[in-house]
Amino acid sequence: MKSYYRLMLGRGSVYAKECLAESFIGTDFDVTQDLTGKLPDDLHTFNAEFIPIFLAARPDKTKISAGLACGVLWRVSKDIKRGDVVLCPSGDGSGRYLVGEVTGDYTYAPGHNLRHRRPVQWLATTISRSLMSDALKNATGSIGTLSNVSSYADEIEKLIGGIALPTPPSVDQIVEDPAAFALEKHLEDFLVENWTQTELGKNYDIFQEDGEIVGQQYPTDTGPIDILAIRKDKKELLVVELKKGRASDAVVGQILRYMGYVLQELAQEAQTVRGVIIAMEDDQRIRRALAIAPTVDFYRYQISFKLMKG
Repeated sequence: MKSYYRLMLGRGSVYAKECLAESFIGTDFDVTQDLTGKLPDDLHTFNAEFIPIFLAARPDKTKISAGLACGVLWRVSKDIKRGDVVLCPSGDGSGRYLVGEVTGDYTYAPGHNLRHRRPVQWLATTISRSLMSDALKNATGSIGTLSNVSSYADEIEKLIGGIALPTPPSVDQIVEDPAAFALEKHLEDFLVENWTQTELGKNYDIFQEDGEIVGQQYPTDTGPIDILAIRKDKKELLVVELKKGRASDAVVGQILRYMGYVLQELAQEAQTVRGVIIAMEDDQRIRRALAIAPTVDFYRYQISFKLMKG
């Protein structure tokens, strides 16, 4: 099944023009050795070898930063498949995305920008950000080098084919459930933007590197963590999982998997890991599951929605 990714070609997609001219996508992350024959089928094995290599080259970075860098390096070099589609910002400030189909396996280009490469066939068409739905704009505008936008496959294919999206109904035609209206697409971004005003923000900071948030949609080998935070005293990492509506007991297993990844792959010696599930409602089943998961807390969110004339 074809997957779709948003990929930055260097910081701010500064190498987009070069990638377009030479028909490739790529990454770097200060890992200078050839990865040919060193790309296992699982991220855990790759991290075990290359996180120490990354940290040796960048001793100023944390293990969390190393995990993020190695995760993206492995995904672009190995996990993205032939036939998958990449959307890459053009890097010229035009708000357009280059569209390419991955056509081959990993290659190494020593001494060049983005030395860890994959060949692509760029399409003649580009996609204007202005034509995207708000949901796709949010997904393609997410923080980080790589994001999976496969859930918007139908919309992306229509945009590639030049098919305009239906005109949204006017405000007078819209009647929505307040919860869906407020949270369907924006809960995560809202929480990140207002983090310091929340109960969690009193004791934890969303993980940042060089002043840039990297703890939003942090990649793991079982899916992305919605928010990865660190306690202000640096002694504990916090995994936050958001559910837009009622949470089921299945989310407990999900967050425990993420916490296990953080503990085994990212935590420094003596650092502990805690989890938080945030949802509008819970039920008896999730309360039973959480009763034997003392390192996971549950928070409910509330919505306030008003219309004020004048």
